[in-house]
Amino acid sequence: MTHQIRRVVTGHDSEGNAICVSDEIATNVLQRPTRPGVTLTNLWQTNTCPAEFNGPEETVDGPFVLHPPENGTVFRIIEFLPEDPEVIKNIDGKVAFAAMGASHNIIEDARHPYMHRTDSVDYAVILKGEIWMLMDREEDDVLLKTGDTVVQRGTNHAWANRGTEPCLMMFVLVDGVSKSDA
Repeated sequence: MTHQIRRVVTGHDSEGNAICVSDEIATNVLQRPTRPGVTLTNLWQTNTCPAEFNGPEETVDGPFVLHPPENGTVFRIIEFLPEDPEVIKNIDGKVAFAAMGASHNIIEDARHPYMHRTDSVDYAVILKGEIWMLMDREEDDVLLKTGDTVVQRGTNHAWANRGTEPCLMMFVLVDGVSKSDA
C-alpha cells in the first residue's frame, strides 16, 4: 500500500491571526505503470523567488511535472518500493518520464532506465529505508540510509531501491541554471 502523506497548510485569517487553512491527506499523487513501485506526492509549489507566503491556499492542483516552475520550487515526497531487476531491464524511461512532461530529461543509453538530469538543485532527506543513488559510473554510486541527506546539483542520477523494504524520501526541488548556461 502506498504511504499517504498528511499535509497541513497554515495561513492567516482576515484579522491577520495564524490559522490552519487545511489539514488533509495530500491528493496531488502520481503513480504510473511505466514506473512500477514508485509514488510521487507533491505537497507544495512556489512560482517566485522570494516565495509569496500570503498567496493561494493551494498550489499543486495543476499538472504533475518533474521540474519546479521557473524561479520556483516543488516540495515532494517519493516512495520507492524495492525494484524488481527483471522488470527494470524492460522499462522505457522516456515513456515513464513523459507522464511528468520530462521525457527529454532521460539520459539515453544509460545503465539504468530512469537515469535523468534536471536543471535544478534538489535537497533530499531519506525519511525511511535505504536507496542507492546511481551516478554515471558504478564506482560513484552511494547507498543512502534513513536520516542521510543529498544535495543534487543538476547531475545525472537515478534512484534504485535494491533492498527489501520501502524507501520514503523528501525532496525540495529548486529551479536552477548552470553558470555556463547563463
